[in-house]
Amino acid sequence: MAASRSRFRVDLLLLVVAVSWGSTYLVAKELVTPSSVVALLALRMLLAAAIMAGVVGVRRQRVTLAEVRAGALLGLLLSAVFAFETFGIAHTSATNAGLIISLTIVFTPLLDSVVSGRHLPGRFFSAAGVAVLGVVLLAGDGGVRPPSLGDLLVLGAALARAVYVTSTHRITMARPMDTLHLTAVQLATCAAVFTVISVFTGESIPSYVVRLDPGRALLFLYLVVVCTVFAFFVQTWAVRRTSPSRVGLLLGTEPVWAAIGGIVIAHDHVAAVGYCGIALILAATSWGRSIERRHRLLSDRKASRPSEEPLSDKPLSEKPLSA
Repeated sequence: MAASRSRFRVDLLLLVVAVSWGSTYLVAKELVTPSSVVALLALRMLLAAAIMAGVVGVRRQRVTLAEVRAGALLGLLLSAVFAFETFGIAHTSATNAGLIISLTIVFTPLLDSVVSGRHLPGRFFSAAGVAVLGVVLLAGDGGVRPPSLGDLLVLGAALARAVYVTSTHRITMARPMDTLHLTAVQLATCAAVFTVISVFTGESIPSYVVRLDPGRALLFLYLVVVCTVFAFFVQTWAVRRTSPSRVGLLLGTEPVWAAIGGIVIAHDHVAAVGYCGIALILAATSWGRSIERRHRLLSDRKASRPSEEPLSDKPLSEKPLSA
């Protein structure tokens, strides 16, 4: 019962992250232009890292060298995710970006199975295929169009996110690490990367700040506090308590929330076939979660089952007969 409650809590928090990330595309679309991508990312990461540094400072616990190394490596991977994703948003629609990023639910289990050597059941990939079909229906309302530059960049973000999630699981499971420390180091690494890049390309950080009116400033704070600090803390915390495949599936509901936000807030038009796509994504994600959970439990039972030793090393004919 306690294990079920723990899994439910992890799943619920990951769904909250998926909802917040689903809203990111509408928010970022309001805040970014092709020339201001790096400035936005630099400012976003600087503020997020400052918040996390304050939290870590209040706790007064020393950040270990292992946490710095792991956090810096994961921070570089996370920088790639943000760069691909935000440049993609600047060159495509918010709805398309939110949908294409969901292909992480295919890339993550594929990469996880290759790295771990533990093959997932074929039914899992059937569920992932249904989810991809749902994305196609939702993105094109039944039609298929060639991908734009922005679409390809977001596809790169989905690949990078799969690498990030799988690497987080592998690195953090190797030794005990503090989730807050890891998140703080990751965001600080991202802040350093984008701040340095902003010096050489695109709009400057001061110029970007000057252009923020009160409404856009509130959107920016939401992007920093909810979609960055909270979301990546939860993801780092959750991936240590479940499998990368499960994380990928739960975060794979992100396009549904992106579509709902586009429909309700931006009044995007979605035809009947698009709603069928939403239903397919939700159903496939739930199905895939169930398959992955049963497969993982079965694998854990097999791994913990003691091997049976033979009754004797000798052939039956060599055993002494009882009197």
